[in-house]
Amino acid sequence: MGLKYIKNTEKPIQKIRFFVQAGFALLCIWIGIEFYQFVAYLESDGAAAFHQRPPGVEGFLPISALMSVVYFFQTGDVHNVHPAGFFIFLAIVGVSLVFGKSFCGWLCPVGYISEMVGDFGERIWKKIFKRRMKLPGFLDYLLRSVKYLLLAFFAFAIFSMTETALAYFLNDTYNIAADVKMYYFFADISRFSLIVIGVLFLLSVVIRNFWCRYLCPYGALLGITGILSPNKIKRNAASCIDCGLCAKACPSFIKVDKVITVRSDECTSCLNCVDVCPVEDTLDVKNIFGRKKVSKKIIAAGIVLIFIAITGIGVLSGNWHNKISKEEYLLIHKQRDAIGHPTSTSDIEELNRSTEKGKTDGEKGIN
Repeated sequence: MGLKYIKNTEKPIQKIRFFVQAGFALLCIWIGIEFYQFVAYLESDGAAAFHQRPPGVEGFLPISALMSVVYFFQTGDVHNVHPAGFFIFLAIVGVSLVFGKSFCGWLCPVGYISEMVGDFGERIWKKIFKRRMKLPGFLDYLLRSVKYLLLAFFAFAIFSMTETALAYFLNDTYNIAADVKMYYFFADISRFSLIVIGVLFLLSVVIRNFWCRYLCPYGALLGITGILSPNKIKRNAASCIDCGLCAKACPSFIKVDKVITVRSDECTSCLNCVDVCPVEDTLDVKNIFGRKKVSKKIIAAGIVLIFIAITGIGVLSGNWHNKISKEEYLLIHKQRDAIGHPTSTSDIEELNRSTEKGKTDGEKGIN
């Protein structure tokens, strides 16, 4: 019985993925416009028409979101300063637990931009060198460890905090104003920051997905959770013709043609490799429990629906908009230049002990 070949002149799932990426990027732009209007209201000192702060902006505060998640497991409460960030963080991790590191390949706006820059760079290098640019193996592994070191630093700092310390940080004016301060970082961007962004852009042209592959701690976290996903890309060695097209198509340089199951922390579930495979039923996404093939369209719908469902819980439960009044925001905005990072964890603990001691001494005095 001969092999069943399929035509790859069209890649419908890549078109769907492009529209999902573009749609999510447009959503982020819309959130950005709304946030700009909110800041304009603050800058007018309340004189301009009020524009409500868009909760979706909290998706760009991952450290605060992770702190909120840890706080939730310590107390059982969703902290009320950045509640949307809490649910967006859970949605991103939830998608990755089901469909691998798919947030990076389907929803992340930074990943979307990085992908377009990478496509541009590859067209240049293929014309010049007839191949894609890739760092030597040892240097690639060395640089990939950077994002895990960054993740370890943030994780250690946050998970070592007590409930008191977390509450102090989350309630602090710095955390409340984090999104506003982020806005001014880009609105009044320094020359040094522009140079750094420019260098990262140029590096991404030369080396595909430079930021995502080597520096993004969020990507490191999703790479770890993605390995736990039950849905994996599997290769049927019996029908594989060793054409190598899957490896050439992989944006993460994974040697798909050399493994039976793709378990890489760099796989973003973009399905490029599955699309280019010329032999039917040779490269597919399968559930490791049922061993059944998972439709590419089911994957696309699942990624979007899981994200919407988890963030939807936040909306329906009343934990989406924060509890900070516009009057508080106006006051914080006036003081934004004087707002600094909260004190260290050890200082917080010492402050808490001093406060408790003061209360105890006061009660003794009364008695």
